[in-house]
Amino acid sequence: MGFGTRVRVTLEMIKWEHSIFALPFALTGALLAAGGWPPWRVLGWILVAMVSARSAAMAFNRWADAKLDAANPRTRARAIPAGELSSGFVLGFTVLMAGIFVLACASLNRLTLELSPLVLLVLLGYSYMKRVTRWSHAVLGLALGIAPSAAWIAVRGSLDARIVLLTGIVLCWVAGFDILYACQDMEHDRAAGLYSIPQAVGIVGAFRAARLLHLAVMAMLPWLAHLFHFGVAGYCGIALVGALLLYEHLIVSPRDLTRLNAAFFTMNGIIAMVFFLFVAADVFLRRM
Repeated sequence: MGFGTRVRVTLEMIKWEHSIFALPFALTGALLAAGGWPPWRVLGWILVAMVSARSAAMAFNRWADAKLDAANPRTRARAIPAGELSSGFVLGFTVLMAGIFVLACASLNRLTLELSPLVLLVLLGYSYMKRVTRWSHAVLGLALGIAPSAAWIAVRGSLDARIVLLTGIVLCWVAGFDILYACQDMEHDRAAGLYSIPQAVGIVGAFRAARLLHLAVMAMLPWLAHLFHFGVAGYCGIALVGALLLYEHLIVSPRDLTRLNAAFFTMNGIIAMVFFLFVAADVFLRRM
């Protein structure tokens, strides 16, 4: 397989287009920290850090889970089990992306550089969580939830408790939809000795847990709006996010998981973008 083909397969493997889940929240954190667009140099390095960190995390996950993926009918067609990429190539790609991430952090400020190993520990460590705890969904939520706080630090060089609330919101949001997504692997997880909320409490219980987490999201969003003095646009964005979350839960049920991919990929990408766009509109309207 030629190098260009391996690059294409690698991008498909890490699903780089799904950066849309975390990237809007990183941009939201940067906007709130700067009260508008941060300097273009800072914004550029934030984008590099976000894409490289997520690429390292996804590639490492595929490397760490290669044997598990090969045993799961849903995932056995992934690049390593299918023989399209070698484990060594994927691990090398992970190291390269992690290096680019550290370089981006070093180019931002001292605190981002000092925290970069901790961020990588969370991002890469998630891949092993299903082996030891049913709460792996929360670790994935933290991995994405870091984004707005990290972007805030990138802009200001310090952390503010207000933006940590947004990290908590993203954590609950991601953990909720990851619990739903894990329902399709419940039987495999039980057979393989892996842990998850669906494996532990069943699909009905998993749906209840996801709903509680998303209710927590909707409870925290008005608090965030109050802390950052959102105007009409910001509150409209929150209302729309609530409507989209409700729709996400209406199109899937414990008895019908056929639209789970639509709920997981399409709707969550839309929710992330809607939140960012309305917060951005609010920030710039208040500057006028």
